[in-house]
Amino acid sequence: MARMFRVLGFWTLVIGLMAFAGDMYEMSLLFFFQTAAFFLLGYLNFSERTYLMMFWGYMVLAFLGFTYWSVFEMGMPV
Repeated sequence: MARMFRVLGFWTLVIGLMAFAGDMYEMSLLFFFQTAAFFLLGYLNFSERTYLMMFWGYMVLAFLGFTYWSVFEMGMPV
């Protein structure tokens, strides 16, 4: 399970680099932060249950943040 967090770190690094190349600096910084967090968590050798709980917590926060941003910050088309 720890290896999957390193895989998530790799893919967030790829997305962050593509965002940086596309001049989306805020998005790239967000993904670089996630990359560092995933790589750090990947090398801490927690139990599988702990990794699953952290992943589901991450997913809940990500979906809540995405929903908040898309509804309240972007606004609805008229």
